[in-house]
Amino acid sequence: MVEKAVFYHAGCGVCTDAEERFVEALDPNRFAVESVHLGETPERVGEARAVGVESVPALVIDGAVYHINHGADLSALG
Repeated sequence: MVEKAVFYHAGCGVCTDAEERFVEALDPNRFAVESVHLGETPERVGEARAVGVESVPALVIDGAVYHINHGADLSALG
């Protein structure tokens, strides 16, 4: 069974690099990754906050939040 993962980002250089390095490294047979650009979809900031995202880029797998480096605080996005 494929697990859902959500990669939240703001499109900055740190986020783009994290997406290329981490998201693309995940085995697609194990993880279905949705990439959410919070700058383009600000209505999803509340969703990210509700699952525990504090800064982006962040990867959420099965309810666990993995903050990768530090591109922007979620509070700066909405």
